[in-house]
Formats: sequence, C-alpha cells, structure tokens
Amino acid sequence: MSKHTLSVLVENKPGVLARITALFSRRGFNIDSLAVGTTEHPDISRITIVVSVVEELPLEQVTKQLNKLVNVLKIVELDPPASVQRQLLLVKVRADHETRSQVVEIVQLFRAKTVDVSPEAVTVEATGGPDKLAAMLRMLEPFGIKELVQSGVVAIGRGGRSITDRSLRSVERSA
Repeated sequence: MSKHTLSVLVENKPGVLARITALFSRRGFNIDSLAVGTTEHPDISRITIVVSVVEELPLEQVTKQLNKLVNVLKIVELDPPASVQRQLLLVKVRADHETRSQVVEIVQLFRAKTVDVSPEAVTVEATGGPDKLAAMLRMLEPFGIKELVQSGVVAIGRGGRSITDRSLRSVERSA
C-alpha cells in the first residue's frame, strides 16, 4: 500500500468537499488525511488529500473522475521530495511540579511550543512531518498523554512555481 498526497484546487462553493470525498468513498479509497482552506484567491479553495492506495485500485482512475467534476479546477500529486508537507499537533501531557522541566526539555528539543501550563498538565503545539511528530509523541508518552488532536497534512510544491494558475484544468505530477 502506498500513500499519495493530492492538492486539489476547487471553486470555493458549498457541497464541493462532500462531492469529492464521496467520490473517494465510492471507489473504495481510504482518506488518511484531509485539510481544506481558501487560497490567495478567495474564490478558490485548496483541498490536500492524503490517500492510501492498494495496487488493485489505481489512483489515476479517481483523478480522472475528479477532473470531470464541474467545481474542480486542477489536481496535482505532490511528491514528498518535491514538496513541503506539514501537520499541526496539539497534545496535553501530564506534568506535575517534578516532571514539568523534563517535558519542557523534550518540547524544546523538537522545536515545539508550550502553549498552556496548568498544575497537572502542559499543552504543546508542534508542527512538522509525520515522522517528527511521531518521535515527539514517543518521547512524551511515558509522562502520560491526556489528550491529542492533529490536523491533516497541508502541502505545497517546492520552488517558485504555483499551481493556482486558473487557466489549467489538468492532472499533473510535481517535478
């Protein structure tokens, strides 16, 4: 099974996200991560989808069908080495007076931020790739994870090129 990151530019209209996710569901694809937000153009949204693909279900079939949807403007598969991919993680860790300094030291080691402190817990904000976030969680786990929330992957191609050129309506692979 392989993971693929798709950046899908769509018209910023109600119901577009539902139609896109339904298309993946109907085709039997599991969406691992989904993040949506407006772009530098208020009438265009970018949907970043990380999907697990088994060899029997080619991703190309879904991208061709996505391109047929009226509100889809452009689809680009973002290759990890040719893109910057990040997630946001908020984690609440047990930390009393005795263990707080150890927790804060781990947070600093991963260049994360302490965003809230209470007598019994520390809340940490971290951004990075999945490997970095998983490593930080492994280090914090012995203290006790009280609560955790993470965003979906957001990604953008490296270099000066932009995919928000409205004139193209195609499937590309980032280089």
